[in-house]
Amino acid sequence: MPFTGNDVDRFEAARPRLQAIAYRLLGTAGDAEDAVQETFLRWHAADIDRIEVPEAWLTKVLTNLCLNQLTSARARREVYVGPWLPEPLLAGDPMLSPADTAEQRESLSYAVLALMERLAPNERAVYVLREAFDYPHREIAEILDLTEAGSQQLFHRAKKHLADGKARVAVDESAARRIVQEFLAAATSGRTEPLVRLLTMDAISIGDGGGKVPAGAKPFRGALAVATLLRGLFKPGAAKRALLGGSPDIYAWTANGDPAVVAVLDGRVVGVICLQVGDDGIAAVRAQVNPDKLDRATAVWSAADHGEPLLTVAW
Repeated sequence: MPFTGNDVDRFEAARPRLQAIAYRLLGTAGDAEDAVQETFLRWHAADIDRIEVPEAWLTKVLTNLCLNQLTSARARREVYVGPWLPEPLLAGDPMLSPADTAEQRESLSYAVLALMERLAPNERAVYVLREAFDYPHREIAEILDLTEAGSQQLFHRAKKHLADGKARVAVDESAARRIVQEFLAAATSGRTEPLVRLLTMDAISIGDGGGKVPAGAKPFRGALAVATLLRGLFKPGAAKRALLGGSPDIYAWTANGDPAVVAVLDGRVVGVICLQVGDDGIAAVRAQVNPDKLDRATAVWSAADHGEPLLTVAW
């Protein structure tokens, strides 16, 4: 049967959900969009009249494409320069939907996306489909060609791996802004003590520059080490101005639901620092400065009503 406008409409109605699944599975918006586009091409080539449940068919195709990509991505990340972090999505990005339930918001958090890198591809797929999209294990088993018991086992294993990470406290928009303001005040004070007071004793800092922007070859661990790093990061210096081509404006925002520091220079997002807040303070500082992972953030930022910056870093 010929491919019709109605077939296109059916796919477009599913596109937001497919993008949301793919982003959670792959950790970057560009890869998610590529996987969705490949799913569309397979939809276009399929005998659609013989597909009984289009939503299930599309989800199965997309998920298996993402699993293949995750497997190859592991090999690529072995030669990635420095630590690899997910692409942050700024508040207002439609790819952040759905985020109606606590489970959906948790699966989208930058902290959890980073922790999901430790999961095997099948574990990650089961976790995302079950936790974020409430698929029953029976359907997940059909999507992944597993038994229902196998799906349940993978889900419990994934939950255990993620529970072993640092605890995260969800915050609303106003609380996120306050946390970022306190963080910036401490980071620009020129002293380590105010930062140490904000951080948990076992705090960690990770930066992803992708070999294109200096971001540290390995994580920094412990409140004092992280505070010393951050004090140096916000200290004025001619080399930093030359690297970025100017002095960025700094805003308080959220990325993936976490408090975030957004650095903007000439309308371009040049850095997003996501703060993972625990019961005892800031447990993790994850900085995304790889320009390849900030194009979408720049596009979303340019369309947002972000007001005046909190400060301009006089680098």
